[in-house]
Amino acid sequence: MAFRFGILGSGSWATALAKILTDNGHTIHWWVRNEETITAIKKRRHNPHYLTTANFDVKLLKMSSSIAYVIHHSDAVVVCIPSAYLLPAFFELPSDIFTNKKIISAIKGILPNKDHQLLNEFLEESFGIRHQDYFTLMGPCHAEEVAAEKLSYLTFSGVDVPTAIAIAANFQTEYLNTVTNHDIWGTQFAGVLKNIYAVGAGMAHGLDYGDNFLSVYIANAADEMVGFLKKINAEKTQEQKTENSKFKIQNSPPLNYSASVYLGDLLVTCYSLFSRNRTFGNMIGKGYSVKVAQLEMNMVAEGYPASKGLYQINQSVNALMPITDTIYKILWEGLEAREGFNGIEKVLK
Repeated sequence: MAFRFGILGSGSWATALAKILTDNGHTIHWWVRNEETITAIKKRRHNPHYLTTANFDVKLLKMSSSIAYVIHHSDAVVVCIPSAYLLPAFFELPSDIFTNKKIISAIKGILPNKDHQLLNEFLEESFGIRHQDYFTLMGPCHAEEVAAEKLSYLTFSGVDVPTAIAIAANFQTEYLNTVTNHDIWGTQFAGVLKNIYAVGAGMAHGLDYGDNFLSVYIANAADEMVGFLKKINAEKTQEQKTENSKFKIQNSPPLNYSASVYLGDLLVTCYSLFSRNRTFGNMIGKGYSVKVAQLEMNMVAEGYPASKGLYQINQSVNALMPITDTIYKILWEGLEAREGFNGIEKVLK
């Protein structure tokens, strides 16, 4: 199945995905907000701000500072804008702009609107996107390792599994393998949660906990995450049955929450020095305020806003989440990190 790919966003992850597609010979339309950055990429053959070691065949790049132009010239749109900045970027788009498009979300965050929505919920409400036209693209996969062409894995999820497989095939390279499943809800929430837990892992490091504690922390975080995912998937499945959706998932195997897109992504985000969320949490553990830690970083740590959104969502889901609750209280309610982790120590098993 042939696709004309468009990429929205020009940060490190968007740049990595642009590299993957162009390495496979795809001409891509690429929304880059800043005209100066577009000029620099054309001249230097790399993004001057992110992943500067990733070089491009610029003949394969159709860059534009108009998001509507890129969407119009694409039939598979990869959304790679940090969740904190997506709403302003989409604000003036016409409601029919995504008609007959496949949407591929590479966002690992909750939108900062009043309903704390995932991207598919926002797109369905604002643009009429159907569930069967929405796909997710998740790790574990650090952009820096893609740039270095170290073997990595991506999981593509969609209720239209055959199309998810067809999309994934375009990303398969010598340094990147692809996996597919049907779990658009669980993979997105796993991507949200792993960032929150990674902030906590960074806090633990900043507070001078050792590897023994961190291993127990991550094991308990994984268990907490699975409990939430099972509840949220049951809730969303029931909603789809209530809506009498004509599009059903056929012959799908049971979900494996030990798979790379769930447990694997959690592990790498908590342990890796490339993890911006771990770096952010480390600063908090060392006594930095949230504002100072944000200023010190050149990239968005999505675990910070996600902790608030997930906390609010769980008020209705009612999953048992003492680790997530504590990280939220440290980041948003002024709980001292040391006091919060003293409490976490008592609930770990």
